[in-house]
Amino acid sequence: MRLSLFKRQPDPDRIEVPHAGTVYPVAVKRRASARRMTLRVSQATGEITLTLPERADFATGRLFAERHGGWIAARLAKRPLSVPFEPGQIIPYRGVPHRIVHWSKARGVTRATADKDGVAIIAVAGEAVHVPRRVKDFLRRAALEDLERAVRTHTATLGIPARKITIRDTTSRWGSCSSKGHLNFSWRLILAPPLVLDYLAAHEVAHLKEMNHSHRFWALTHKLCPRTEEAEIWLKRHGAGLHGFG
Repeated sequence: MRLSLFKRQPDPDRIEVPHAGTVYPVAVKRRASARRMTLRVSQATGEITLTLPERADFATGRLFAERHGGWIAARLAKRPLSVPFEPGQIIPYRGVPHRIVHWSKARGVTRATADKDGVAIIAVAGEAVHVPRRVKDFLRRAALEDLERAVRTHTATLGIPARKITIRDTTSRWGSCSSKGHLNFSWRLILAPPLVLDYLAAHEVAHLKEMNHSHRFWALTHKLCPRTEEAEIWLKRHGAGLHGFG
């Protein structure tokens, strides 16, 4: 029986990278498929990840991360500002800015409406401590309604049965289609203009026919959503900012 005399010690789950007086926690991961060391800063969560190839030296990886402390700081500085679901805050709803208004302590329905001056608001009733949850619940319900409607429309166009969808708070994808045809979407799409939500619905419905990103897939997506390019441009410019709400 052979025993390795040079068995690699397990990597720590995290390392600390100091820069300009700030210490950044960095998660460490190894991937057999990785060909080089990479650093990633999630614009959605702010999590920093160092990915190492399976055979890479850990000490070299740590040095790589430490040398990029300035880059980490710059990426974090570009993250969208956090906007809580609190009274007085302004958030987008179907692409239109709405002010959150806590109008009553009594229990009631949360709804999008306008105040006496015609300003768009999301009116929330109930105890003040529950306002953030009520706003989020309202947005999730609205997202589900809009996405179900869009999916029904696009599946009808393709002549296939409508699919049940699931709403989640994803950070890396706005939507996905599983091998079994299950459709998943981020509830944050309700914050974007309707065109963007409709495009994501069309994109995932197209995957029910073409589980790839081939020319045929994109032709199908454009058939369902002729303004595909416009929606993609909006997502590239403003998508990361949607993660700053709530």
